Amino acid sequence: MALFDKSWEEQFSLLRVTAMDEHDDTDPPGNYNTCLLHLSDEILVLILRQLDAISLLRVGSTCRLLFRVCSCNSLWAQHFQASFGVPYASATCNIIAKNAFRLLFMWRTLYGNLHFNRSLQEKLFARIPLPPLKYWIQWLVLEECVPLPSVRLPCAEIEHLWGISKTVLEAKVKETNKDCEIFKFEWKTLYNLAITHHGSTAMVVHHVLNQQRSNDHTELESMYHQYVQCRFQWLFTYWLFRQPPPFNRQLRAIYLQWIKHNKRKVSTWGESLCDVRYLASLHRITSDYWRGRLAQGDESVGIQTVENYFSMCKSLVAWILGRDWGRLKRRKVYEDTLEGVYLVLRREMQNKLIEHETFWQVAKIQMTRVCTLEETAANYVNWKMIEMLPYYRLYLVSGNAVYLAHVKGFLRRKWLVHNWIHLEENAWALQVLPDEFYSLLEFDTKISQDSLHGDSLVSQLSRVIWLYLNSGQVLYLEVVKGMVLQCAQAHLGCYNLS
Repeated sequence: MALFDKSWEEQFSLLRVTAMDEHDDTDPPGNYNTCLLHLSDEILVLILRQLDAISLLRVGSTCRLLFRVCSCNSLWAQHFQASFGVPYASATCNIIAKNAFRLLFMWRTLYGNLHFNRSLQEKLFARIPLPPLKYWIQWLVLEECVPLPSVRLPCAEIEHLWGISKTVLEAKVKETNKDCEIFKFEWKTLYNLAITHHGSTAMVVHHVLNQQRSNDHTELESMYHQYVQCRFQWLFTYWLFRQPPPFNRQLRAIYLQWIKHNKRKVSTWGESLCDVRYLASLHRITSDYWRGRLAQGDESVGIQTVENYFSMCKSLVAWILGRDWGRLKRRKVYEDTLEGVYLVLRREMQNKLIEHETFWQVAKIQMTRVCTLEETAANYVNWKMIEMLPYYRLYLVSGNAVYLAHVKGFLRRKWLVHNWIHLEENAWALQVLPDEFYSLLEFDTKISQDSLHGDSLVSQLSRVIWLYLNSGQVLYLEVVKGMVLQCAQAHLGCYNLS
């Protein structure tokens, strides 16, 4: 559950600020906030009411005065109501509003993600069929639906934990072990009895918080900190490997379809030794999710975007397989379409949920552009050669015909260089040129970015050819011709001398 837009690391560190001793009592000379600090507490409270909870924590971490004002119960009572849907009443709650918010925020966040939080599952389920530790039962009193067996506790403990009178328990008990005086209740039954006894959900919340006042919450804070660090990896792993069997096979097939991958690494799919980070790196969107870059860092919304993306992939695979294409073309269309979809929707995915229909509409447009580029390239070899061009990606994103014209110009100039070296008058040069020079002048040679770096003659020629192919400036073509002829003459001279 993501209540705020700020990073979870900031939330955790700020939520732990509970002592005024951690703040400096002095302000540096000329501090532009001096006028703010001279305002009365009443005015400051009115101003601070406009802030969200995380902003309030940030302001309170600046100095002792603002820490004191930002800890005001009235400020945190409004955030308590907004975040948890129940009012905070200082008359019935013995813990200050800020601490109540902090503890309840951590518990609600952890429990809301129990399905993929193995650490919390171990705390709650490790003692089955016995109940979990008393500290965790105190928090479970807040929950109506608890995925645990029936409660088996002495009447006194149930009475204390849930705040229900003994007479009510004895009247509604389902099973009693008279030797140990152990009572058996369903969690939901106890929750409803607690609501009836206390009169409202808010009073049950206050009852639980009052019990937590004297507890050590180090374990809760530690578990929350661990969750903050690992939540994207945990949820991604749960989503990828915990699908029902038919959907699991389908998802695995779609996840790896036409994507270059290490077969040895994916052979451990779903096992304890599986390299989940490697699997996440196979798709740009899952890689972004792994780093917390989707949906403003909300893991639940982000994983829905991932689900919708693979739903689109499933439709895309079915559409491509329905075409009378060869294996290489199918794979290339698929790869480039997914790349185009990512480029178009990357920024939007960072801010909000992307639905399946949005993915599919963009994918259809990208497929059309990819097929246009394939027709321009004329064959698969040329197609692989032009994919490195910046114009290739720009055309995928914009569909602007200007970029397509640049791609066509690149191929035309590549052909001109090829034809020039094969002219009859250059036959002598062709015979003596070194292999690395000759290959650069061939039409189907793909000039890599790595070959553009360095001081060797091959690197220098690669750079000049690249400049000519991308700019079309005749000056660069003349330089290419001069470098090739000089190299041929030098090699011919060395040959004659030998």
